[in-house]
Amino acid sequence: MQYNFIMQILDGKLISQTVKDGIKSELENYLSNGLRRPHLVAILVGEDGASRTYVDSKERNSLALGFDSTVLRLPASTSEDELIAIVEKYNNDDSVDGMLVQSPLPKHINENLITQTIIPHKDVDGFHDINMGKLAKGDEGFVSATPLGVMMLLEAYKIPTQGKHCVVVGRSNIVGRPMSLLMSSNRAYGNATVTVCHSKTENLEFYTKQADILIAALGKPGFVKADMVKPGAVVIDVGITRIEDANRKSGFYLRGDVDFEHVQHIADYITPVPGGVGLMTIAALLSNTFKAYKNHLGL
Repeated sequence: MQYNFIMQILDGKLISQTVKDGIKSELENYLSNGLRRPHLVAILVGEDGASRTYVDSKERNSLALGFDSTVLRLPASTSEDELIAIVEKYNNDDSVDGMLVQSPLPKHINENLITQTIIPHKDVDGFHDINMGKLAKGDEGFVSATPLGVMMLLEAYKIPTQGKHCVVVGRSNIVGRPMSLLMSSNRAYGNATVTVCHSKTENLEFYTKQADILIAALGKPGFVKADMVKPGAVVIDVGITRIEDANRKSGFYLRGDVDFEHVQHIADYITPVPGGVGLMTIAALLSNTFKAYKNHLGL
């Protein structure tokens, strides 16, 4: 069957740059009035390639906006106690506005314990239980960067969400759960009816084909096929997986959870990988850091 939808790419590169330009412009005004720069600390433990790339991007983008950026690259042998001591040091450093510890962590470190050690008002990743609880209640706090980036993208393209059926595939605390809370929240870009699916959902295609807005966050490359998508749907691909490819200079390429090649022909809107949600995640993290900075200085 042929569909006549005019597919539009949700351009993460364009919208993330718009977000960053807005931050930079506002910050320049503060700096011209003698205020200090925002300061983001990122801690990387181990040698995970994707994590290194992500942290490098955070550092590069922070500096480009005029932030101070501290990146600690620690060996995989770093103990849990050593990492906690480092986090506590920056908790108590009044010059630091935002802090994150890049996941995944080595198996001998309790990731949840480290997340809860970061004080909530510096938790710009939005993973602390207090920030997650505020999100669930609809209170002001820090929202996990990837779901926040998706919301920025929907708002930038003025995609209607109120009353729409949104299906989120994935239930992680980093993406799926906060994404479902944001989409169902009582706000201009929210008020959707949300279904959360996961690895134990039976007849998954039954739910995905009902979605006006389909958000895929599984970490399974090419999982969402065209026959799983409702014609005219908005498709948000959160997945970013490195696929090894010896023929490429980098040694890999990136692929999302959605079979973009085929789904693009029936979707109304779709995010590419790369160039979609990943770039919005960085923009949202910087936005959270700038918010922490303004909160800290009472701006």
